Amino acid sequence: MTEERTTLLEFPCEFPIKIMGARVDSFAQTVIEVVLRHAPDFDPANVQMRPSAKGNYLAITCTLNATSKDQLDALYMELSSHPMVKVVL
Repeated sequence: MTEERTTLLEFPCEFPIKIMGARVDSFAQTVIEVVLRHAPDFDPANVQMRPSAKGNYLAITCTLNATSKDQLDALYMELSSHPMVKVVL
């Protein structure tokens, strides 16, 4: 029996992803490079960044044009397995 994967999203759609990690110089650029590998039409100018209250961490929100669940799954997997990334929402 084949199990069909379902999602509540309708593709394509605008999809925000929040990535948190230590506030180091290369963190934002690294995150953008990963997102661009999975969403080549992503515009880095739309990245929103917010430091934590004590300034030790950085939250980055990337809103991309998601084309499929497989695309989002692959992006989440690569981001969450990156050593600089602490949390992906």
